[in-house]
Amino acid sequence: MLETLGSLTTSPWIYAVVAVSIVLDVFLPVLPSGVLVITAAAAAAAAGAAGPVPVPVPVPEQVPDIMALLVIATTASVLGDMAAYRLARLGGARLDRAIARSRRLTRAQERLGAALARGGGALVVIARFAPAGRSVVSLGAGKAHRKIKEFLPWSVLAGMAWAGYSVALGYFGTQWLGATWLGTAVSVVALFAAGALAAFLIRRPPPSPAPAA
Repeated sequence: MLETLGSLTTSPWIYAVVAVSIVLDVFLPVLPSGVLVITAAAAAAAAGAAGPVPVPVPVPEQVPDIMALLVIATTASVLGDMAAYRLARLGGARLDRAIARSRRLTRAQERLGAALARGGGALVVIARFAPAGRSVVSLGAGKAHRKIKEFLPWSVLAGMAWAGYSVALGYFGTQWLGATWLGTAVSVVALFAAGALAAFLIRRPPPSPAPAA
C-alpha cells in the first residue's frame, strides 16, 4: 500500500487527491487521508535529503511542496468540518433520528455544547485526531445548532494541528530515519497512536463540578 501511495506522490494530482480525501473522510472515516498526507510529506523530505542520514532511494523530480501540502490539508479539513456541520444543522427528521440512535453522537452533543458554552473547544481539536471523532463532533455541533462563530475557530485550530502533526511526522520521520518507507511506516504508527490517545480522552467522562462551599 505504501508503495502505491509513494508512486502517487510523483503525480501533480497528489494535491487534489489529498484534498478530496480529507474533505470526504468526515463522512467516510475509513479513507486514508492521514496516510496520504504523511506519504506526500515523506516524499518532500526525500527530495530535500537534509537529514543527518542520507536517503538511499531515488528521488523523483516531481514531489509535493511542503508548505502547499500543509495549507491544502488544513483548508480541506476545515471545509469537510463545515460541510458536516451544515448538513447536520439543516438536516431533517431522518438525520435527527439517526443521531438520536447513536450514543456517541448524543454524548458528543452534550459535551461539545458544554465545552463551547464555557468558551473552550479543546474537544474539537482532540476529536480531530480520533477515529471518526471529527465526524461525531462536526455533526454534533450542527445538530445542536451551535453558532458558527463558536465552532469555526476551533475547527480551524483542529485542522492546523492535525495537518501540522501529520506533515511533521512524514517530513521529519523520513529525514531522521533516512529510508522513505521506514520513515513513512513509523509516522503512520505515530498517527494511529495519537488517534488512540485522542479516542481515550474523548470517551473519558468530564470531571464533576466541585461542590459549593
